[in-house]
Amino acid sequence: MKKENRKAAQQRRAQERKKKERQRKTKKILSWVAGIVVVALLLLLVIFGDSLFSGSSSSDSTSSSSVSSESSAASGSSTSNASSDSAAYSTDISLTVEDGDTVNIDYVGSIDGVEFDGGNTNGAGTDLTIGSGLYIDDFEEQLIGSHPGDTVNVNVTFPEDYQQEDLQGQDALFIVTINGIYNK
Repeated sequence: MKKENRKAAQQRRAQERKKKERQRKTKKILSWVAGIVVVALLLLLVIFGDSLFSGSSSSDSTSSSSVSSESSAASGSSTSNASSDSAAYSTDISLTVEDGDTVNIDYVGSIDGVEFDGGNTNGAGTDLTIGSGLYIDDFEEQLIGSHPGDTVNVNVTFPEDYQQEDLQGQDALFIVTINGIYNK
């Protein structure tokens, strides 16, 4: 092999090595950047995901809970709302139930110490927006000021024109547990 050809071959191999080294470094940098982007997206999802998802789900749960509460109050039956699974409520005991809050509650209703049909959530929980007027008069107002984890004795009188005839005009005691308050 001629000296010139040998020198050209060495230069070609040197250029190929440099090119492969640049490609290797570029791939390494791209893999690092991709990893950092994935980690950053996951962090953003964890940090801001709750507020993004609960913001849209909160309005869904409010409208769904209105329907749920309305049927509960009208028929005396308890309902469990599927939206409570998608929008998390807070069980922070420092929070206080206020007018306009949507809460998740369990209750057991009784008249003269005897539980009546449809007056129990059976631990399934139901959503209620305080001040919506969907439950019996004064039911919602008696929950204001309570905290998640509290048990509240709610005394009400069923209206004379209540749908279930056996409950019309009856005084009832509901033992209500505040499971949590939905994020505002």
